[in-house]
Amino acid sequence: MTLRAVLVAILVLICGPAQAAPIVRPVPGTAPAAPMTFYVAKGAPNACGPGCDRWIAVEGQIDSNAAARFQKFLRQVRDRSLPIYFSSPGGNLDQALAMGAMLRERPVVARVARTVVKECGFEAQDSDVCLKLKQSGRELHGDLWTRGAMCNSACPYLVLGAATREIAPDAVLAVHSPKVVVHFRGGTPSRELRAAATERGLARAERMLSTYIVRMGADTGLLYLASTIKFEDMHVLTREQIASFGIDTRPFPETAWTLEPAVRPFVRKIALAKKDSGASFRMLEWRLFCENRDRARLTFLRELDQGTAGASSVIMMAGSEKSVAFGKFPARVGKYEVWSDTIAPGPMKAMLAAPRLQMGEGTLTPEGKTNLASFDIDTNGLEPAWTQLLASCPAAPNSAKPVIAWPGPGSAPAR
Repeated sequence: MTLRAVLVAILVLICGPAQAAPIVRPVPGTAPAAPMTFYVAKGAPNACGPGCDRWIAVEGQIDSNAAARFQKFLRQVRDRSLPIYFSSPGGNLDQALAMGAMLRERPVVARVARTVVKECGFEAQDSDVCLKLKQSGRELHGDLWTRGAMCNSACPYLVLGAATREIAPDAVLAVHSPKVVVHFRGGTPSRELRAAATERGLARAERMLSTYIVRMGADTGLLYLASTIKFEDMHVLTREQIASFGIDTRPFPETAWTLEPAVRPFVRKIALAKKDSGASFRMLEWRLFCENRDRARLTFLRELDQGTAGASSVIMMAGSEKSVAFGKFPARVGKYEVWSDTIAPGPMKAMLAAPRLQMGEGTLTPEGKTNLASFDIDTNGLEPAWTQLLASCPAAPNSAKPVIAWPGPGSAPAR
């Protein structure tokens, strides 16, 4: 699905003989997304964070009856404080705001991710068979995937309803301006009458959204930005915009460690670190490869800060004793540095057991001085992802030189 597959459907003000109706604009040649579905999913231990293995999945198009079904679903799950993961192309704006208001009444955390339901087997997640399972009311088993997960059009406003909002570095939020379709009864309206009704509908939408955004503690700059994007287009919010609009203000959003299927599988983690100025972020990425069952290779990608000469040293600590000292000469790929080193069984065991890992960086300034900085990253997902990867590792040492392929700046993870 492309980003142009998403829309805002808005119910405009009824005025005289003119009646507005919500609309849905699918991509030409594709079937519309299924109506919004709600279900509880269970994953591996800590799948949705420390001590969390169950969550609410909300996915599909925000249809004209979504709010009523959502209210019924919330009554059924009662007071369970489960995080809610959204995956939606958008839909009816009135319904999205009504659902957002329901979220504000509950102490929930809203995130963006796809839930891959295991009971669906080899059936597509949007197939009729899988949708019936998701609509059955059963608790299902699944995995969470943030990479490339989308919450677009009316969906970001729905997410705003949650008091706590956490958008993963590799998830996507996108917005555009609303579209009003006015249906008239009792004859064909003049061009002037249709234009006036459309203008009133857009004005109502702006008032409604402005009031809602302020109520949810966000910045109305989001509304202004969306109004500048044509309904037929889509704007993906940058991490700087997500932070400045108050959607997710965390200074260091990070993903879990996840197993990435590829010709050479690896375990990946991505983070975005707020720079000292506070106005922008830089991307950090870790890739863990298995060279053999006795040796792993960890690579660390770091986006260079403008005006610096790069890092002179990088080290990872698992506790106070075990460390991985990366090489002294990183590879350069555009505006990125790539560091790499092997990990022996001892440090690897310490990494898997530690709740957090410490990263230390020495950065050269233009004046030739070294600035030292450190930060922590969590190990959520590392142990199960590494266990899966280890199962495919060769038993004997691999004599071939390791191949470290990093994406160029144009193919870096979505921000």
